[in-house]
Amino acid sequence: MGVKGKVALGAVVGVVVIGAVSANTGGSGDGGGSGSGKDSPASAEQKPGGKKDTGKAQAAEKKAAFEGDGDFQVGADIKPGTYRTTGNSDGMCYWERAKDASGETDSLLANDNVTGTSYVTVKATDKIFKSSDCNDWEAVDPKAKGSPASKMAGDGGMFRVGADIAPGTYKSTGNADDSCYWERAKDADHSVDSIVANNNVNGTAVVTISASDAYFKTSGCKDWKKTG
Repeated sequence: MGVKGKVALGAVVGVVVIGAVSANTGGSGDGGGSGSGKDSPASAEQKPGGKKDTGKAQAAEKKAAFEGDGDFQVGADIKPGTYRTTGNSDGMCYWERAKDASGETDSLLANDNVTGTSYVTVKATDKIFKSSDCNDWEAVDPKAKGSPASKMAGDGGMFRVGADIAPGTYKSTGNADDSCYWERAKDADHSVDSIVANNNVNGTAVVTISASDAYFKTSGCKDWKKTG
């Protein structure tokens, strides 16, 4: 395989493909406020002083922290932190954390091919973050709470526990060919140590997601519903 075919370092059982958060609001969008009027959002942000303008600028920065294509130097181009890309529908999105810019396999710290959504924590000790054919990345607060759902798309990808989905026991039925993969993770580092438990499933899958889990990944599965 080429670059995008590199095996995810976090894989323990079978293939690992992380993906979309159906409970998330998708979309990097090209932005553009439905802008009635003569002042575009960009021109409004240029005005000195006002608190409202500052708020718009901060919201825009949070929505698109950096683009989905490129090599970024950590500390210079992007800050350490947790980022999310959503709405990747064709499986071509690829990201990589690296300890140097050599491009060699030994420089890889973690990587993945993404369908839908991925969360990734970029550390201060990382040197390079690579992203190819992904939608724009936005900065997220991994401790922020949301309105967790009780169901999720089986090919949805990476869900944040307590924000995107509620803890509990979930069931997915009708899976075939061992293509269903799930993973409970304690963080978004995507290392082997990040994995609490995982499995490839044929038929019915049942998994209990703990409140202490940080993320749940699902790929190639039928939709999940909370049963308890």
